[in-house]
Amino acid sequence: MKNRLGIALLGAAAVVIFQAAFVAAKPGSPPPTAITLSVDATEAPRKLFHARMTMAVAPGPLTLVYPKWIPGEHGPTGPIVNLAGLKFSAGGKTIPWRRDDVDMYAFHLEVPAGVRELEVALDFLSPTFAGGFTAGASTTSHLAIVTWNQLLLYPEGSNISDVTFKANLSLPAGWKFGTSLPVANQSPSKVNFASVSLERLVDSPVLAGEYFLVIPLAVNPSNEIDIAADNPADLEISPELANTLKRVVAEAVSLFGATHYTHYHFLLTLSDHTAHFGLEHHESNDSRVAERSLLDPALRDVSLGVLPHEFVHSWNGKFRRPAGLATTNYQEPMKGELLWVYEGLTQYLGNLLSVRSGLWTPQQYRDHLAQIAADLDHEPGRMWRPLIDTTIAAQVLYGAPGEWDSLRRSVDFYDEGWLIWLDTDTKIRELSGGQRSLDDFCKRFHGAPSTAPVVKTYGFEDVVAILNDVAPFDWRNFLLARLNSTDFHAPLGGIERGGWNLAYKTTPSEFLKDLEQVRRSTEMGYSIGLRLNADGSIADVIEGMAAARAGIGPGMKILAVNGKTYSPEVLRESVRTTTDPRQRRIELLIDNEGHVATFQLTYGEGEKYPVLERVGSTPDTLGKIIAPLTWSR
Repeated sequence: MKNRLGIALLGAAAVVIFQAAFVAAKPGSPPPTAITLSVDATEAPRKLFHARMTMAVAPGPLTLVYPKWIPGEHGPTGPIVNLAGLKFSAGGKTIPWRRDDVDMYAFHLEVPAGVRELEVALDFLSPTFAGGFTAGASTTSHLAIVTWNQLLLYPEGSNISDVTFKANLSLPAGWKFGTSLPVANQSPSKVNFASVSLERLVDSPVLAGEYFLVIPLAVNPSNEIDIAADNPADLEISPELANTLKRVVAEAVSLFGATHYTHYHFLLTLSDHTAHFGLEHHESNDSRVAERSLLDPALRDVSLGVLPHEFVHSWNGKFRRPAGLATTNYQEPMKGELLWVYEGLTQYLGNLLSVRSGLWTPQQYRDHLAQIAADLDHEPGRMWRPLIDTTIAAQVLYGAPGEWDSLRRSVDFYDEGWLIWLDTDTKIRELSGGQRSLDDFCKRFHGAPSTAPVVKTYGFEDVVAILNDVAPFDWRNFLLARLNSTDFHAPLGGIERGGWNLAYKTTPSEFLKDLEQVRRSTEMGYSIGLRLNADGSIADVIEGMAAARAGIGPGMKILAVNGKTYSPEVLRESVRTTTDPRQRRIELLIDNEGHVATFQLTYGEGEKYPVLERVGSTPDTLGKIIAPLTWSR
């Protein structure tokens, strides 16, 4: 909602009322009574939420379920382990329940004869660990993100678009809030939201906090950014950055040619004590970054690209959605084979919005692109796992550890999707003599007419058909070849057709320096094949390169380099001097879980860091692709 006021809310326990039949209404019958869901978040600073419910029921067996497959998280990530205090009752009497023996998300009970109304109580124990998307850390002493799927049960077998919820929320005194959920009314003690479907409720999180800022970004339809921070000083956004965020909206609307929301809220959390990620919703996004991301140039460069990425999802992922991800409820498994479109195309377009809006400079865009291209080109895991398998296995890969990432492959459909869609864009431009581009695909696939939130599903052949409509070509085999490739090298055709080549230089780009600063890491993957944490512990080793050939593996820790105590600069200097034929051996003293040994690396190419270099007098197609649509630099 826009023009929200701060609200002082009471700390009394809330009551959640479920009043709905658990079957879809028959044609011509009255609509089911809305489920009223009250959530007490007044104890959010101590990581505790309370919910109370009452629901209309019929006597007999009843099964309620806790949401399991969370949209946008692409896996069974519903945090059932943090559900507590579950209690069912009617008329003041407790009703026993039993968890399903196989499905841990299902609860069975027997509604006694004569009972027409069932009361349900539950608590949610908000975690403190950083990972796990919305199941990760989501509250601090000054802010909280209310994620509705964590706070409710719903009848088994229901279609989430047919079940209606009427939610209300109590927050700590003085906290303000932002959400795309329509507000019916509010008082100093409670916010009452309008009745919506369960689908829309779960798709509309609430960001709340003591230190809160709202910045309008566009009108007709309205767009705004709602920002909560742990410290008021972190809300000091510059006029330049605020204008850049307004251009993100303008560039997106120009790109797609239509909108599919009635209003849109960027929900931005600035905290070092919550999980850092972005999650898309149709009319909002839940983006969580480090607390000084509006102020620190390195954090801004590395982190704020999440905002345009999640915004693109309103069109690509929420409006146009792969059929395998458009399930009718939160218990049905999702199929992620088209995540190279859902996430990969969004990665490509989100990064385009970053540079077209001015959030990134053209050089920053090229540095980002060079870094991910080099990473994917130093990934021996691609020789056994094709990209398509990373989409199918996404639900397990999201939780994969960081070590051996280059040999395992992770959720590469994001960044390799960027390369594939750049390849596609440059091919369209080549085929059409520069008259058409992927922008035309976006207007046909995601564009007019403008609508309120609605889902329009698609399959692989639908993508191929629209591409053929834009520029006739054998797009089916073009895409399949890249999705099923087990070639050692990444698909760099788009970079090359764009007028550039991936190359290496002896000093890191400013982006790579920012990345190392933010991640507290040292990147030596492109030279000796090592990626290190700040303390010298080895995060990953790239098979086939010097470190791996010397017998070094992840989890080990470098203590000394050529007889000198380890530091990133000591290691860099040792690699730098290997261009001298007399100094091509690097001696590393390494602690391997308490066993200390010396390892000898043989290497002779010096430091190497990725960069894009222009190719002779070829047209700079990449420069045309990243040019703004609505303003001049």
